[in-house]
Amino acid sequence: MTLRRRIERLENLQKKICREKASPKVDAWVQEAIRDPFLWATRHTKTRNEHWLEEARSSPYECFPETAHLAALFAAFDHERIIWIEKSRDLMLSWACVAYLTLQAMKVPARGVIFQTQKADKVIQLVDYAKCLWEQQDERLRKAFPLFKPMNIQSSTSLRFLNGSYILGIPGGADQLRSYHPWGYLNDEASFQPEAGESYHEALSVVPGNIIFNSSAGPGWYADVRRGIVRNEEQ
Repeated sequence: MTLRRRIERLENLQKKICREKASPKVDAWVQEAIRDPFLWATRHTKTRNEHWLEEARSSPYECFPETAHLAALFAAFDHERIIWIEKSRDLMLSWACVAYLTLQAMKVPARGVIFQTQKADKVIQLVDYAKCLWEQQDERLRKAFPLFKPMNIQSSTSLRFLNGSYILGIPGGADQLRSYHPWGYLNDEASFQPEAGESYHEALSVVPGNIIFNSSAGPGWYADVRRGIVRNEEQ
């Protein structure tokens, strides 16, 4: 009986250690900063505006604006597994999608996120959004959620955290997604990806968390699925 109790105590201790490693303790300020994704985006990190000088901004780096459409979008992320967005310029919707998923990877250990878009250069751009958001945080947040290794020696298509989470960018194509099992998935500019429909079905089978499709308007599968149209390809 004594041996069994010792084994149980050791097992419980091991479980406790694993839980503490998976859920690092952070101070109250950090907990409040990441409590709500919209709060984090509008108060505790900054986007980058390449046209800041032409727009007479004081800096290329600014927090997300506290607009009604972004507040509604972040609320939808928290309450819906699958999100369909038809975007237009200057609404910062791609930035918002990246921000929500980046925060999820930061604060939840071993949480993987995939960004997929048409081409490799666009993939790099989305991952660079995530890198900017991490880098532009308060130092207390960067220390609470450190990177696996310095950003300047990480791949241009990935961002990895010390907690085992990662963000990975892949180009368009359903076959690109099949070898991954991420928690979250963002498909950007689906209207311009010939295999966007197949990618969606792959995501349904491997992604347990958020599935976000965000695209400019265009003809094809994405326009139809947004409007509930079922197409018969044989006609």
